[in-house]
Amino acid sequence: MHITQLNRECLLHVFSFLDKDSRKNLAKTCSHLWDVFLDPLLWPLLHFNSLMELKKDNFLLSPALRCLSICWHSSQVKVCNVEDWMKNALQKGVCSTHEHLASDFLVKVCNRCPNLLSLTLSGCGHVTDECIASLLRSCPNLQTLKLENCVRITNRTLAAVTAHGHSLRTLHVDFCRNVSQAGLRQVRDQCPWLVVKAERSADMIPDMLPKEKLTHDRAGRKL
Repeated sequence: MHITQLNRECLLHVFSFLDKDSRKNLAKTCSHLWDVFLDPLLWPLLHFNSLMELKKDNFLLSPALRCLSICWHSSQVKVCNVEDWMKNALQKGVCSTHEHLASDFLVKVCNRCPNLLSLTLSGCGHVTDECIASLLRSCPNLQTLKLENCVRITNRTLAAVTAHGHSLRTLHVDFCRNVSQAGLRQVRDQCPWLVVKAERSADMIPDMLPKEKLTHDRAGRKL
């Protein structure tokens, strides 16, 4: 029996055991399997281990997507986490190759995946508050939002959670140094049903513009 003789349900089950690249390679063998590859039912879950994987054409974004995770564990994350005004030319060059990848991808998610239930971002140092706020507005059913080591996430994301995250039940903002205790208290006060976890976030040193840092240092010396 040839694989193409299997019914669609069986083929979707076979495809579900393969990673994204293997699915694409198998689908290219014939039009029938390519049609299965493009079935939204095959893509309720997407996980990416690298920002560069977001550029590949080996997956489908559709309203069927329920869970999305982008977890990038790379030495380049340390470069992304440096304040923009402190980066040298080499560091800016490193960031220029990927700084818009996650944000641009999340814009596509906003446009194509309104039924998203869970989003996890780790090491995405260039994702902004505006990007998360837009996603919260576009995906009203989002129940779980986990952000780890995302340095551009601030209290404005927490404000967006209280304003638009009506379906949220779990919020993690771990190692996000620009989130404050005051912002976390406001979320807990306004959304008592929300399970909030913020490991180390409010205890880390937040970013300060050069002028702010100079004023802070002078005040410290006076004390």
